[in-house]
Amino acid sequence: MDKLLKFVVSAALFLFGIVSILLLTVSIREMREPPQYMYGVVLDAGSSHTALYIYRWPADKLNGTGVVTQHSECHVEGGGISSYAGQRGAAAHSLEACLKQAMRDIPPERHHRTPVYLGATAGMRLLKMTNPDKASQILQEVKQKIRSFPFNFRGAVILSGQEEGVYGWVTVNYLLENFIKYGYVGRWLNSGRKTVGALDLGGASTQISFETPETVENELNSMTLRLYGQEYSLYTHSYLCYGREEALRQMLAYLVESQGNTSKVYHPCYPSDFTDVFKLEQVFDSPCTASKRPEPYNPHSWISVEGTGDYQSCLGNTSNIFSFQFCPFSQCSFNGVFQPNISGGFMAFSAYFFTHSFLQQSTGINIRTSAQLEEATQAVCNMTIEEMTKKAPDLKKYLKDYCAVAVYIQVLMLRGYNFDEHSFQNVAFQKKAAEASVGWALGYILSVSSLLPEEPAGIRKGLCPAAWIGLLILLTVLLTATFCYMALLVIRRKRSNEGVS
Repeated sequence: MDKLLKFVVSAALFLFGIVSILLLTVSIREMREPPQYMYGVVLDAGSSHTALYIYRWPADKLNGTGVVTQHSECHVEGGGISSYAGQRGAAAHSLEACLKQAMRDIPPERHHRTPVYLGATAGMRLLKMTNPDKASQILQEVKQKIRSFPFNFRGAVILSGQEEGVYGWVTVNYLLENFIKYGYVGRWLNSGRKTVGALDLGGASTQISFETPETVENELNSMTLRLYGQEYSLYTHSYLCYGREEALRQMLAYLVESQGNTSKVYHPCYPSDFTDVFKLEQVFDSPCTASKRPEPYNPHSWISVEGTGDYQSCLGNTSNIFSFQFCPFSQCSFNGVFQPNISGGFMAFSAYFFTHSFLQQSTGINIRTSAQLEEATQAVCNMTIEEMTKKAPDLKKYLKDYCAVAVYIQVLMLRGYNFDEHSFQNVAFQKKAAEASVGWALGYILSVSSLLPEEPAGIRKGLCPAAWIGLLILLTVLLTATFCYMALLVIRRKRSNEGVS
């Protein structure tokens, strides 16, 4: 009987073992692990300041382009890198604090895989025109500084105006989910929406970019992009010297020239209770105003500026920094630049947003139409500095320029770009969208992320559920039988010992 029991148990254990081994040979499935994140850093070296943006996206990409979100941002103290021309090492040193912040914001194990790009815009474009050696020195210094950090430095370049405009357009439409959207099925899908145009007003240049069904007569204004498996053909143009700061400088230079006085000038765009003094070099030491230098010219001479707060005179004088007469194409915006008809919606950001926000805050007018823009602008131009300060005390250092900038935007949009009462209502003035800053940097990282290699997704081997359950049951039975058998042997041995004694 004992021999039979031992044989049955041994045979059962042997059979269970064989079946378990056979179950392990059942066809298995490959299970994809959730992808890790890749990070990218873009330094937006603008004419007036530098900002560092950190982006991240899944390591396995969608149709060749990363699905990117903004992780964090850091604003560099001081002016733009072009403002440090002639100050050895100063531009590079200004970036240190934000680069250290990037090291804290990005996981240490991803530092060596994180690409870093620096893109300089119109401020450096102007410096390169006037002093290429100083521009090159600044770029070399910032390159050396970024390389001293444990990131994957990919380069520091001066972007063309067209690139700046197009990358801004990419940012706007990505944040509005006009390329892709997150569907109810739990994955990203092509949205099928129409794109919107982008209006960017920086310190030294302004850009306009939009899709158009019309023929672009000047190939310099045409660009094609491929994003998320689709191609987009755009019209884009960047107007150097027509950013906020350079436009203000052009207005002042025109007033000095037209009034013929290098000691005192009356400024119709400044509030009537405002006076200030400038050195001539602050007005004329720019490629944008050099042609209007008075003769004789002493850059260190002082000029007094007195505001008159005259909206109509401001409008007329501001219009004179544009040229609307010459056009070598079928139609133009200004300065002989081809532009097709405005179509679709637009997002206006950077200085557009801040000026629009101030106009609404100071006048109480909800600006939705071009007529309301003109009404609010005229109301601000009729205010004194004292009145403005009461309405916006936190903006005191900018108050003197708001009338001038608002009139400039009015002329630029309504006469330059030809927005009418209907198309102006399709313009949204925004600083952020989807919790991310609007500008060219996100569009840039989206474009270059298509050039970055994907990381292979982690693969695990997995049994199908039926085989797994069967194996689990057999192993459970095997362990239970083994335990019972061992317990039986112990009990029998005890009884045997008792019988002997």
